[in-house]
Amino acid sequence: MSAKPFIKRLLALATLSASLAVSAADWPSQAVKIVVPYPPGGAADTVARIYADALTQSLGQTVLVDNKPGAGTAIAAEFVAASKPDGYTLSLVPTGQLTVLPHIVDNLKFDPQTAFAPVSLLAYTGLVVAANDKVPVKTLPELVALAKSKPGELSYSSSGSGTIVHLVGEYLRLTTGTDLLHVPFKGSAPAVSAVLGGNVDLAVDTLTILAPQIQAGKLKGLAIASRERSPLLPEVPTVAELGYPGFEVTSWFGLSAPAATPAAVIERLNDEIAKAAASKAVQEKLAAQGLTAWPSTPQVFAEQIASDSAKYAEVVKQSHITFD
Repeated sequence: MSAKPFIKRLLALATLSASLAVSAADWPSQAVKIVVPYPPGGAADTVARIYADALTQSLGQTVLVDNKPGAGTAIAAEFVAASKPDGYTLSLVPTGQLTVLPHIVDNLKFDPQTAFAPVSLLAYTGLVVAANDKVPVKTLPELVALAKSKPGELSYSSSGSGTIVHLVGEYLRLTTGTDLLHVPFKGSAPAVSAVLGGNVDLAVDTLTILAPQIQAGKLKGLAIASRERSPLLPEVPTVAELGYPGFEVTSWFGLSAPAATPAAVIERLNDEIAKAAASKAVQEKLAAQGLTAWPSTPQVFAEQIASDSAKYAEVVKQSHITFD
């Protein structure tokens, strides 16, 4: 499906509120839940908790974070998709959930094009490729040379199959012509722990997760997968700088609600997110974790989903990404 019909369907679903006579004045009257598809400690969880704290203050009701990891983020997505569309159960959407996962899993219990009403983008961060001390390389070119000399022997961890970090690993493998073994985990914390412990050679994850490990000398930063270098790791070059022009992947996080959530609730949430993102407190908390506030309209969020879905579908096809 082309991007325009996809966007129209997403936005149309956001306005199907006739059956729920809810106004912005009535909502919220109880606690609101943000469902995160990863365990505590990762970038998605960090973004959710920063915004949850800010929304708790502005909405006058507690905003909770509910971690439901597993199945490449599908468990959390299925839970939210099946929830009552009343604005009290929301979905923290990482990049891969609606742009990669649908291209590698045929039997999802939700339709990524119709199950959710986009609310807003929240933040974005860079992605990093790092190695532990057991891997005898200090640069990406050295890693490529080593991987080509030992096809299939070097491994990289990810926070789960179908996630954006999985896609980065496969995109890098495809771009460099190497044969790297993917080892998926249920979240960033166990994925990085496996690399720190020497059980997996490479880590591919967000700046939020890997920058502290690299700064502490526990891992070696080899390359940034985003367009620009990060102020947190200014000495680590981008993949594009190292001889692979055009290589660029950004990890973003957004907020969605179940389809047919009242338009008044979507609008109220969008307004409050924009206010939170503009606050110095939220910006500083995000920046400390290598994240940048990125609020948007529902339309822009829908366009981002559609654009990335089209781009990553091709990467999935070329690199034969499968759900492990």
